[in-house]
Amino acid sequence: MPKAPQARELISGIDTSGAYPVEYRFTHAKGGNRHLVVVFANFGVTDDYGWSNGVLNPVRANILWIRDRFRGMRSYYLCEGMDFSLEQSVIGVISKVMNALDLTPDRVTMWGGSKGGSAALYFGMRYGFGNIVSIVPQFLIGTYVQTTHPKTARFMLGEGVPQENVRMVDALIPDLVRSGAGRHANIYLLSSPQDEQYKEQVEPFLGLFQGYDNFNFIYSESPYITRHSEVTRRNVPFLMGLINMLADGLPPRLGMVRNGYEEPDRDKSAIEAYLSDTSQDKPSDLALPVVTHPAPNSELPTDGVYFTGVATGAVRVSLWEHGKFLGSPSVAADGTWSWKLSKPWSKGKHLVKAVAWDAAGGHTKGVAVAFTTVDGASAAAMTGTPAQGGTPGGAPRMDGQGLPQSPTVQSPQAYEQIAGPSVRFTGLARGAAQVGFRAGGTLLGASPVAVDGRWAWDSGWPWQEGRHTVEVFAVDAAGTESPATLVPFAVAHATAGAPHFGY
Repeated sequence: MPKAPQARELISGIDTSGAYPVEYRFTHAKGGNRHLVVVFANFGVTDDYGWSNGVLNPVRANILWIRDRFRGMRSYYLCEGMDFSLEQSVIGVISKVMNALDLTPDRVTMWGGSKGGSAALYFGMRYGFGNIVSIVPQFLIGTYVQTTHPKTARFMLGEGVPQENVRMVDALIPDLVRSGAGRHANIYLLSSPQDEQYKEQVEPFLGLFQGYDNFNFIYSESPYITRHSEVTRRNVPFLMGLINMLADGLPPRLGMVRNGYEEPDRDKSAIEAYLSDTSQDKPSDLALPVVTHPAPNSELPTDGVYFTGVATGAVRVSLWEHGKFLGSPSVAADGTWSWKLSKPWSKGKHLVKAVAWDAAGGHTKGVAVAFTTVDGASAAAMTGTPAQGGTPGGAPRMDGQGLPQSPTVQSPQAYEQIAGPSVRFTGLARGAAQVGFRAGGTLLGASPVAVDGRWAWDSGWPWQEGRHTVEVFAVDAAGTESPATLVPFAVAHATAGAPHFGY
């Protein structure tokens, strides 16, 4: 049986030395590898960090993720209202990390897909980094945000989105290529004719790379690729092999190259000093969280795993498995918390760590709980447990299968068009301890339920324009989660027309 991948410590921080505060995550290299991978995010990622779901865990290099969220908005890491001091703040962080690691630009890889692929090309060529991996990028950034992401266009290009600003940002990457910037870099550009953006955003610009020393175009054609987002997913094994070759100093090309390049005993004091100075990931005086369920080394059905516990003084608990983020339930006033994955677990052994967080961002060490999942129906489904009485606040009503009843959502109503960016959820969940909110498998937040069953929740962040579907679920005092109530709705900001569902 193959060994499970070892978790890598993630260090979070914010660099405030530039005009724009830059939030980042960092993890040290494995085995002393002497390389840095800088990861830029696409539009669809959680928390605006790209490739942060554990897929890069096998990569041997140091990894720096940079968040594309400035004043609550996306920017392609470039500008606000054509003010490119945002870009200078980003390159400042990259340079500081590179220098703290005592690396040179040829030992750095710019990496990203879609929006992140455009950023990887731009920063890699403009600032002379040695390696660029750009996956389904947009070359005409101004046109793309104007037509597809109008809110981002207004942030980047200014109110009214002046056409001269669209043309200026459209020219950023093509003009760099025409000038020969980054001519000696190892450039790997991946795209597909099945990508709906290929004809306009990639194909017209491939000829500009003639004369580049090591430009590689990976043309991914498959009947299983039907849209933009699937190009990356179909090529993950290839990309992981490529990134480790780059990390080992082996860019795919002809000629003599150096293999390996590890220094496991190298002094890390400079990078550790930078991370310490900018870190938001501070130790906390909180007591370690307690996991009351699952019991250690217990055996559970794949569809019957849930977590409950106590984290006194904490505001939330984060759950991880082998370095992959699972969820982050909030902690009630009495210190209790609960969480359940939205889908069945894979069969076999699992080791999940729970970390408690305080309001200032400090955290405890992880508390691990090991359990094994097996085939079979959950005990709750077979017996009607947890017990339907005696729980604090009165037991939740059951749905006939031993689960709490799905909550009633009063607002927003299904398919409602909301004049955003604020969205407030309200409803009823009689007998439940709390109500949770999830989108695309990511936990958004939770709300306590009043004695009369009423609840209300506001995310606290502005919602993007367009369509959304949120899963709303109830959790009883024992931590059992109800089936979700799906709430599809659309957000239109005051300056834009209302989006339509087209159902």
